[in-house]
Amino acid sequence: MTVFLHDDAEALSQAAARWLTERSCAAKARFAVSLAGGSTPRRMYELLASAERARFPWDRVHWFFGDERLVPHDDPDSNVRMVREAMFSSAPIPAESVHPIAWAESPETAAQDYEQMLQAWYGGGELDPRRPLFDVVLLGLGDDGHTASLFPGTAALSERTRWTAPVIGAMPQPRITLTYPALECSRAVAFLVSGAGKREALRRIWRGDDLPAARLRPQGELIWFVDRAADPRAA
Repeated sequence: MTVFLHDDAEALSQAAARWLTERSCAAKARFAVSLAGGSTPRRMYELLASAERARFPWDRVHWFFGDERLVPHDDPDSNVRMVREAMFSSAPIPAESVHPIAWAESPETAAQDYEQMLQAWYGGGELDPRRPLFDVVLLGLGDDGHTASLFPGTAALSERTRWTAPVIGAMPQPRITLTYPALECSRAVAFLVSGAGKREALRRIWRGDDLPAARLRPQGELIWFVDRAADPRAA
């Protein structure tokens, strides 16, 4: 585990944007990123489309989503809409490089459809640790310890075969999430954690409590971008 500590949310977002730019520039072929929702990632996306725009290899990067609410993509609650407003609409991103979780009549259908798309991209239905699904997985952290839409007490926490899962009942809107096997099959997993409201959850995760984010066991690097307000070591 590597922790990068920053003075505030803006410094964190700037560092994370630079980090992703450098990693994607160093790649020799197509580069796959799983995106997170939330306010901290949003600022990072804005910086990718502005401060890092000139040197980011937009033509080689493919964008996926770690989770989504079961709403149309123009809904204010949609992660796709948030990322589109923050980054996609301002950067030279080829349309075929964006792979959103599509709306469907049921969360189960939406989850199955996204899993099939991921498997087609990957070129098979079995994940191989020697061939990561993603180059980078970006994740946020909820004050209850959830990440993506892996909420405490939900069936998705026990899923170790499927790559996606529907999440019903944890929040008012049904959601679709990538499961642990898909999130873990990455060269690097980076959490972006900002604000005093996340401090207790982060404290519990780092001491090993059984929270959803603490269950993640990446095959590659595990990186935490944290600001001082969220850092439990400073309390």
